[in-house]
This record gives sequence, C-alpha cells and structure tokens, in this order.
Amino acid sequence: MSVMHKNRRNPILLGQDNNALTWLLIINAVVFVAINFIKIVYFLSYETRDEALQNFNLQILDWFSLSANVQTFFSHSWTIISYMFSHEGAWQLIGTLLWLWAFGYIFQDLTGNTKLIPVYLYGGFAAALIFILGSNFIPVYKAVSNSTTALMGGGPAIVAVAVAATTVAPKYKLFPMINGGIPLWVLTLLFVVIDYTSIINDSSIFAITHIASGITGFLFAHQMERGRDWSRWMINFINWLNDLFNPEKKYKQKPVSQQRYYKTVRKPFEKTPRIPKLMGKKICFTKVMACTDLEVILALRKRGAEEAT
Repeated sequence: MSVMHKNRRNPILLGQDNNALTWLLIINAVVFVAINFIKIVYFLSYETRDEALQNFNLQILDWFSLSANVQTFFSHSWTIISYMFSHEGAWQLIGTLLWLWAFGYIFQDLTGNTKLIPVYLYGGFAAALIFILGSNFIPVYKAVSNSTTALMGGGPAIVAVAVAATTVAPKYKLFPMINGGIPLWVLTLLFVVIDYTSIINDSSIFAITHIASGITGFLFAHQMERGRDWSRWMINFINWLNDLFNPEKKYKQKPVSQQRYYKTVRKPFEKTPRIPKLMGKKICFTKVMACTDLEVILALRKRGAEEAT
C-alpha cells in the first residue's frame, strides 16, 4: 500500500456518525416535505386556489418564515431559527442543497464536523438581525417593507459557509485533473454572482442580509484562525443537553496534547523496561546477542552471595 493511499482522507459518507453536513441536508429536506405536504392538504380542503393559498400563508407559512413585523416576530420568536431551514419552492431547495453540499463538504473537510452547523447558524442569525432592523428602522427599507415581507430559506446561511470556507483555504483546488485544479475562490465568486442575480428582483433588504451573512462567515473563520473558537459555547451547550439524557456519557474536552497527533501506523514513543527478558529457561539481554541458561545465572549469584558472607 503506497504512502499516498494510506494518508488519503476517508470520504464523508451519508451515514457517517457526527456528520454535520448530512444533518443539515436532512433537516432542510424534511422541513420542505412537511411544508409542501401541508400545502397540498390545504389545496384539497378549499374550493379555490387563492383561498387555500391565503389561509396556508397565514396559518402555516408564518410559523416557519421570519416576519419583518416586530410584533409578529416576538410572538413567533422561534422563526429566527426555523426560517433558515424552510423552503417552499422545489428549485429553491435544490439550489440550497447543492451549494450547501459543495461548500459544506469543503469546510467540514478542512475544519472538522463541529464547525459547520455553528457557522451556518451564525450566518442565519446575522441575516435575521439585519433583516428586522433594516425593515423597521432604516427609512429606505422601511418604506418598501410591509407586514407580509418575510425572510425564508437557507441562502444567507450558505453565504456564510461559502465565505468561511474560502477564508480558511482560498487556494483549495477543485477538479485537480483540469489544468491543475480550480481555486475555491473562483467557485465562491460564481456562487455570489448567481446568488445575487436570483434576489436582485426582490427587495434590496434581502441583498443586505446576504452581505451580513458573508461578513459573519469571514469573521468566524478569521477568529478561528487566531485561536478564538466562536462555536465552543454551542458545542458545550449541546454536550450538556446530551449529558442530561445520557448520564453515563460525559463529554470532556481532551487536552491539546491528545487532540494533536500524527496519522502514523505506529506509536510515536513506547517505553520498554531495561531488564532482561525471560523466555522459558533462557534469559536474554538486549545488549548481548547470546542467551545464557537461567539456572547457571542463579547458581553463580548464589555462589557469589555465599563468598560474600
């Protein structure tokens, strides 16, 4: 087996334990299926399509999307999290899953399984904060916003993941067989162009939310490189909740000496005793090539002890 083959990273499998990317993809897909299943039920329950759509938006969709109305937001405060996992359109979901898989895979491959979900949430939180503040306190956005304006979809959170991955390794090579590979920043630039062309026809407040998410992703990666882990409190909180239901499974952070290791096939150091090794009736010394009968050595020691007395 070659050294390159042994040092190659294991591929991320769909059923791999603690795979944050898999969980994000599954949650987005499950929420999409649930929303559209309820939507079909509403269409079958009302006579007209307009009436069904109006009641669906008022009774169901408002419980998932983030409203620009402050009163609605405080009465549906959970939407600050639910909106970034909610998609109503199929093409919106497909775009989210594809870009999330592309940048999430790279970011998770570079930083591990514990950083992807935090940066995803941070990007969504930043976009939600800018969306609510801008829609209610900035005059140019307040004039075009109304009670029906809502933020929905994982687009802002994916922008944070894309910028964070590019900040960590901007020269990360994609498709190395094509002229040595395509740098990651090229893919990110393509994603930004496609992302903004898809939201340019909507209110400009949505573009501002994506910018805020991108800045958050950059700050997350920049602080991580400087040794400040913004995800630590989230990980500790999840571990604490897990310990409440699994008392026997305590999550204790390993020291740095145990977290940093080389992927070698042998231990870096193994202590061996500096004493003779007994093998049956033979005794062997590490510095002597020949072996001597154990009974002869014991007789010589006994004779020496008698002469000393």
